[in-house]
Amino acid sequence: MHDLSRFTHADIRWAAQNMPLLLNTDLTPLKGLRVAICLHIEPKTAVLCALLIEAGAEVWLTGSPGTTRQDVADWLTGLGVQVHAAADDEAPRVDDVLAGNPHVVLDNGADLIRKLLDHGVPPNFLGGTEETTTGARLLRQREDQPPFPVIVINDSYLKLLVENRWGVGQSVVQGFMNATNRMVPGSRATVAGYGPCGRGVAQTLRQLGARVRVADLDPYRRLEAALDGHQIGQLDDLLADTDLLFLATGHPDVVSDEGIAALPDNAVISGVGHYPWELDLQRLGAPARQVDVPGSARQTAHHDTYVQPDGRRLIVLAKTRMINLVSAGGNPIEAMDLGLTLQARSLALVAAGRATAGVQAVPEVLDREIAATFAATLELS
Repeated sequence: MHDLSRFTHADIRWAAQNMPLLLNTDLTPLKGLRVAICLHIEPKTAVLCALLIEAGAEVWLTGSPGTTRQDVADWLTGLGVQVHAAADDEAPRVDDVLAGNPHVVLDNGADLIRKLLDHGVPPNFLGGTEETTTGARLLRQREDQPPFPVIVINDSYLKLLVENRWGVGQSVVQGFMNATNRMVPGSRATVAGYGPCGRGVAQTLRQLGARVRVADLDPYRRLEAALDGHQIGQLDDLLADTDLLFLATGHPDVVSDEGIAALPDNAVISGVGHYPWELDLQRLGAPARQVDVPGSARQTAHHDTYVQPDGRRLIVLAKTRMINLVSAGGNPIEAMDLGLTLQARSLALVAAGRATAGVQAVPEVLDREIAATFAATLELS
């Protein structure tokens, strides 16, 4: 049993209560180091930051845009974390957290690491971790590869299986339902992208009774979607019969002008991936002016309605930012316990000098060890 009394914020204490993997992680290799973090500032992230502070690390934190909970940020500031974020930020405050000359970074979208590569790496810098496939892709595409270790958490088979497939699937659909109060059973849902996140979203939608279609450029993923029981096709062809569109490719400009023209009236568009770039909102024109009604439902604050020249209304949720973070509590606690444990233990490897230079996956031996521990928590007693 862990003493949770130090987590004086109720939501953070609830998260910590359900994060046994992270609570049992040895963070002593990070003692005395400055850790720069770019993550969604919400209760699960706060548990990690609190444990780092307790281990003797100095933490500088900024948030991914549109997902910062101000009450959580304020609690962390009181704990001694150098927080550089606000709930209405449009971008992470990269320069502010890097001003501390970190020894290691924990990144989400490669914003911190790319800035270091572009503007100079501190002489005491040891390396870091990167959460997302999108960030890893941006780093691997560079001519100047990182001369320090970058462990990619999304290259972990365990992370892809548990957090991306099962965690994201649940939380994205939950976020959609929270934001819209719309019915999933019987709806015509299209998922663009059938990687682990898209697969999880499609699976959850189908389990709730939606009629699911999937578009993916990769023939293996298209085949997998068909064998999983989903209708497959080209995205532009599927959109004409789409009530709900979930964007999960991780690539920019996925929805074409033809696709926009095909979408029916009152179609709802939600984002799944890290960057809100799969649909260029400028192609939809300007959103209709909204009138605030006193006492109206809180969730409607995230809706934008784009009226097309032919009168069709297209509804975009949270500017296609990750709907699970904007309108739900983010990924489920147990999934984030796993993901943040992979982050913390990988960062400890970097701090201990046990990782080679370059962009790389979580070591398989570590991945399997954490998988075994996580599975043990689910075994029947």
